[in-house]
Amino acid sequence: MTDAAANIEDGPKKSGKSSLVIALILALAGAGGGFYAMTAGLIPIGNKAPESDMAAEKGDLKNGASGSGYSGSQMAGIGENSTAMEDIAFVELDPITISLNGGQSVTHLRFRAELEVNAAYEAEVSKVLPRVIDVMNGYLRALDLKDLTGPLALVRMRAQMLRRVQIVTGKGRVRDLLIMEFVLN
Repeated sequence: MTDAAANIEDGPKKSGKSSLVIALILALAGAGGGFYAMTAGLIPIGNKAPESDMAAEKGDLKNGASGSGYSGSQMAGIGENSTAMEDIAFVELDPITISLNGGQSVTHLRFRAELEVNAAYEAEVSKVLPRVIDVMNGYLRALDLKDLTGPLALVRMRAQMLRRVQIVTGKGRVRDLLIMEFVLN
């Protein structure tokens, strides 16, 4: 009977170790497969740029452009090919001052921006500036103080405002929203 009891005690320990080893091997295989899938581009998440953009950036870097974070299409107008820069114009927006209620105190936001537009549409965009200012006022007034203080707050706000401005002005007229002043007092 003592031999049978000894065999029973050894059995579970051995199967526990073998299941731990199998789990470790499966975890390593899964991690390796996940790493391969990410680096090969099989999973479409992350900051991997499409190969066409990467090729354009490499070409720009060979021509002397620095790796400043701009895509190849954005850097095409820099340097020798300045024709793309000639057909843009900037439309200045009136400064906006917003009162923000931040709990105990009242804070003010002073905001000034310019719109980068296609030169052909400069007059049309200037004509609808009151609507653009109205949309931006409405968006900025809806924000809380905590929405303005995060590390990516300005990037998120810029994207939101640009999208709203593009809807008001029409498709293809406004290229970008340039924030010239963003001060919280």
